[in-house]
Amino acid sequence: MDKVTLQRIATQFRLLGWGIFWTQITLAVVAFGVLMFNNLGRALTRDRIVGLGPGLSMTSLALVALAYTTYHAFRYVQLGQRLNGDPLRRPSRAETRNFVVRGIWVNAAGLLIAVLGYQALAGSLTFQASMQQPGFTGLNNQMGNNAITSLEMFSMLSNTQVLTGHVLSLFVSLWLLRILSQGANR
Repeated sequence: MDKVTLQRIATQFRLLGWGIFWTQITLAVVAFGVLMFNNLGRALTRDRIVGLGPGLSMTSLALVALAYTTYHAFRYVQLGQRLNGDPLRRPSRAETRNFVVRGIWVNAAGLLIAVLGYQALAGSLTFQASMQQPGFTGLNNQMGNNAITSLEMFSMLSNTQVLTGHVLSLFVSLWLLRILSQGANR
């Protein structure tokens, strides 16, 4: 691979690494804050949030995966610096490719967990909405107040933030893999 192509690849790793790192930091902080606000709100209110536990658990797991991919994005920056630096410390093409592929797999796993959490949250809120007046379940006033609260909607917001982080990170990783494969063909 010629020096110009290697510098272009290194620059892409650094720029995209920084971009996705700060984007994921922002999304993760918002998601974490919303989850903490949700937990605090549930502790302070007597209203029981119907069936959101599995969705919130999946969202929390997806947030942990997002934290790892955020660290992985920072490593893209370091990898870009190593690619442009000392030839003796430069990672091989196979090492670089394997590193990007690992990021893709973690993003795919986090995305799957977040989607499952989203489905659990949406299903729970849909069921709860169906029990409101006039409803179609026939359980209208037999189960008390089933109005969907803002805390429950915050649950969906936290999951959406995590889901967005994984999608964007997956796109960046796929783009970097594309850049690597194009550079290998030159």
